[in-house]
Amino acid sequence: MFDFGFWELSIVMVVALLVVGPERLPQLAGQAGKWIGKAKRILAGIRSDIESEIKALELKEILEKQQGEIGELKEILKGTQQELEKDFDQDQDGGDRELIKAVEEHIESNKQQELTLSSEAKKHEAD
Repeated sequence: MFDFGFWELSIVMVVALLVVGPERLPQLAGQAGKWIGKAKRILAGIRSDIESEIKALELKEILEKQQGEIGELKEILKGTQQELEKDFDQDQDGGDRELIKAVEEHIESNKQQELTLSSEAKKHEAD
């Protein structure tokens, strides 16, 4: 953040020694250390808050993307389900038609057998 070299710190110490004096210099250094520590903690807190917000936004974007993909998959599944139901209904209708046709043919053949039997019975009665 701030880049202080050896010579910059030396000049600041000499000026502080001249302005404050040797008696109050340790107190001033202690207070400056406290303020610098407090500033570092505040900056670290702000940095962590910003990073957590960035991560939250990234996760939100990922979640929205996945929800969109899930929506697409749901639509595909609904379409497939409708196609299967349509095919199943057509198969059942065709099977029902075939069953009805077979029953009708059986009934027709029974009628013809009854007619044949009844005509033969009448012939035998007539003889």
